Amino acid sequence: MQQRTNINKELPGAYEAMFGLQKYVNGTSLSAGLKELIKIRASQVNGCAFCINMHTKEARSLGETEQRIYALNAWRETPYFTPEERSALALTEAVTVITKEHVPDALYEEAARYFDSKQIGEIIMSIVVINAWNRIAISTNMMPE
Repeated sequence: MQQRTNINKELPGAYEAMFGLQKYVNGTSLSAGLKELIKIRASQVNGCAFCINMHTKEARSLGETEQRIYALNAWRETPYFTPEERSALALTEAVTVITKEHVPDALYEEAARYFDSKQIGEIIMSIVVINAWNRIAISTNMMPE
């Protein structure tokens, strides 16, 4: 596949705004490892090869194990993730495919068992940002290096 339009080149102000939001999310209280799990899982759901490639490398550099990265798309069937991570991954999937069944109250309540209201907001914004990046990468045919 050939890359289509280069939004960074054609609309630098839009990319600058996206990077500003990404920078904000990067500075939140969530652990860097959890943020990478969120990015990888949303990118898997969306089928974004560019972002999967980028964020699995980043997760590895933060000390994430190959076993957990490989099992992430089947996280419900493995013992490798903490209850907090499971809750964040469930929320990631619900927000990513929000048209399917929105975010069920039970799922939100489960997240509230592990995260305070601010942290849930940080998780949601992390999910929103990676979904936006996925949509940019997929619609413009960005290829992994």
